[in-house]
Amino acid sequence: QVQLVESGGGLVQAGGSLRLSCAASGRTFSSYSMGWFRQAPGKEREFVAAITWSGGNTYYADSVKGRFTISRDNAKNTLYLQMNSLKPEDTAVYYCAARRSKSSVIATSMMGYDYWGQGTQVTVSS
Repeated sequence: QVQLVESGGGLVQAGGSLRLSCAASGRTFSSYSMGWFRQAPGKEREFVAAITWSGGNTYYADSVKGRFTISRDNAKNTLYLQMNSLKPEDTAVYYCAARRSKSSVIATSMMGYDYWGQGTQVTVSS
């Protein structure tokens, strides 16, 4: 089992940047593929980005491609999401999720993930 704690959210102006972090407990972080999802008020939770266990493969939603970068540091048990050129429509609660898999296949559905953090709020003002 793994526990996930997100941090780094906050209020930023449009065009600004934030870096989210997701700290994972346990010694098996490198056994998990990881993902970021977000949920805006009144909307369903949606996929943002994912990375395989080794960091060798990443995938992004079209809405964030070219602006967001997902990365991980297995030595620090930490997942990151660097968010640049933020837009008001990026406003949401951002969640990290873990999927016990050493496959190179990326999961973009919530159902593909086994563990979730509590989320961190990102608000982008216009």
